[in-house]
Amino acid sequence: MSIDLSIIIPIYNEQDNIPVLYNRLTKVAQSMSLSYELLFINDGSADASLGMLIALSQTDSNVHYINLSRNFGHQIAVTAGIDSCKGDAVVIIDADLQDPPELIIELYAKMKEGFQVVYARRNSRSGESFMKKFTAKMFYRILAKITSIKIPVDTGDFRIMDRKIVEVLMKMPEQQKYLRGQIAWVGFNQTYIMYDREERHAGSTGYTYKKMIRFALDGITGFSNLPLKFATIAGFFVSGITFLLSLYALYARFVSKDYVPGWTSLILAVLFIGGVQLISIGIIGEYISRVSSNVRNRPLYVVSDTSCSKN
Repeated sequence: MSIDLSIIIPIYNEQDNIPVLYNRLTKVAQSMSLSYELLFINDGSADASLGMLIALSQTDSNVHYINLSRNFGHQIAVTAGIDSCKGDAVVIIDADLQDPPELIIELYAKMKEGFQVVYARRNSRSGESFMKKFTAKMFYRILAKITSIKIPVDTGDFRIMDRKIVEVLMKMPEQQKYLRGQIAWVGFNQTYIMYDREERHAGSTGYTYKKMIRFALDGITGFSNLPLKFATIAGFFVSGITFLLSLYALYARFVSKDYVPGWTSLILAVLFIGGVQLISIGIIGEYISRVSSNVRNRPLYVVSDTSCSKN
């Protein structure tokens, strides 16, 4: 049965945030006078998050949960929610309360003006280190430059989508999910609203620098072939350097007579070429690894238990 609004919330060790998040989301949804569901996806939490979600689902018929068999990652958890949600409009929001639930009202109103996607664009980011802000800013701008589609900068997954977008996303089963890029790729009418991102309410972020680097690689390799072109460009560049060094070697040998057998520049040239080759092989390997993952056709996630109905 279709409902007006689905709100998807991935959960990973968020026991301190769930009560406040639930109260604020419920208040927002009820104020909008819409039929709604709060769909929590427990992504292998090690704290009391799952028990709290089960309790909420038993006391509030608008609350549903999906418990994944282990931690599959944020993007896969959101994908599990997208696959199970029933809303004509679908919101994605994190559980840390950095993205204010009250903004959903404005997102929904904007979508009703004729847009299929309305994403929240960050005007400021409170409670985050300078390094995290800087690296995030640089990544979004570099990605925007090297991809063939227009991926919005300074945005996370906080957005509202029309059912049309959800139906298309359900047909995109690639293993290395980068939902922001996929939603941009789908097209249709998309716009944004500005907001100030708040400090995390409680707990610590699960996005370590290692996960952020992996996430960045998924975004780049999923929506740009520029790294592969790097291998070709580097090959021509190294060939040009080698040609110039060859001319210099001939000049030193036959004209200036100023040369030493086994000279250092030869070693440097070999090391330089070897380094470019290793980088190129690594880049190609990243793409091959992603092709291999998708060829295996394993399920994106495994559900341990859920309160969602199958219909």
